[in-house]
Amino acid sequence: YDWRYPSLINDEASTAFAKQVALDWLGDKGVIPNLAPLTGSEDFSFMLQECPGCYLIVGNGQGEHHHTGGCMVHNPGYDFNDAILPIAASYWVQLVNAFLKAA
Repeated sequence: YDWRYPSLINDEASTAFAKQVALDWLGDKGVIPNLAPLTGSEDFSFMLQECPGCYLIVGNGQGEHHHTGGCMVHNPGYDFNDAILPIAASYWVQLVNAFLKAA
């Protein structure tokens, strides 16, 4: 077995910043801050080796929009919830604005 991907470890300050932006914008009901760690591999781990950052997940619901129910990506039953696109895009705008304001 070859270990091809390093562990994905978020930078503490970047994570705190991203979390605070989400809390300020969405409130407590819009943020789940302490999910159980995921054990899959992720290309973003290479990025985090080069510069501090935060890998986060934008929730997709539990499949309420689709008859198969919730499941993770890379699953044949996965159906992206298009209704979250405005929320997700708006979060990134909020994050960039907060970052530029702090710079």
